Amino acid sequence: MTTATAGANRPATYRWAIALILSLGISVLWADMGFAHAVTLGDKGYIQEITGAKIIPFMYLGAKHMVTGYDHILFLLGVIFFLYGMKEIGIYVTLFAIGHSTTMLAGVWFNFGINSYIIDAIIGFSVAYKALDNLGAFRAWFGVQPNTKIATLLFGFLHGFGLSSKILDYNIAEDGLLPNLLAFNVGVEVGQLLALSAILLFMTHWRASPAFARQAYVVNVLMMIAGFTLMGFQITGWIVA
Repeated sequence: MTTATAGANRPATYRWAIALILSLGISVLWADMGFAHAVTLGDKGYIQEITGAKIIPFMYLGAKHMVTGYDHILFLLGVIFFLYGMKEIGIYVTLFAIGHSTTMLAGVWFNFGINSYIIDAIIGFSVAYKALDNLGAFRAWFGVQPNTKIATLLFGFLHGFGLSSKILDYNIAEDGLLPNLLAFNVGVEVGQLLALSAILLFMTHWRASPAFARQAYVVNVLMMIAGFTLMGFQITGWIVA
């Protein structure tokens, strides 16, 4: 690539980086009181009123939850930020999916939930944790590197509890519960693949920029701030409630 070509591509790369930074900030500041797993009023009414197996609608609701769940998107972005090989990306995404699916299904099936404020605060922490990990903070501060695969699986479990707790709040009917939960989970995984595809397309373009290293640092700092901001919303809500 010539110097002229690189210079021509650089403004476009900066625009991409600025768009990502703004989207991270807006997703946190405009979130509905910081409730990352809140269900819209229309979806809430539907969940409360229906009975029997409704496979397609629940698949749609699952995909919608994942695609619009900014906490999931931020965490997935953090997980794959410095992963380049598709095999490695697949391993981490699978670990997150296993964790998320297990606790979502088990939590609803066995009627086990966690206080919404507490679990959403922990999920906010997962975003901040991954950003700090990407910044090399744990090696610099403590001289150790936590196992990233185990951390991804554990945070997957916690993200799943966040969703199961919300579903339990809406008293989903027992008639058709298992097929509806399975359909919802399939939808969640479809939504995750869609979100991941969009992230990878963006990252592939961005990594080609010579400014990636500097911009990556800034974005991870903003992700850390976003995660702690989500924690602040939830802890404040818990205290006030």
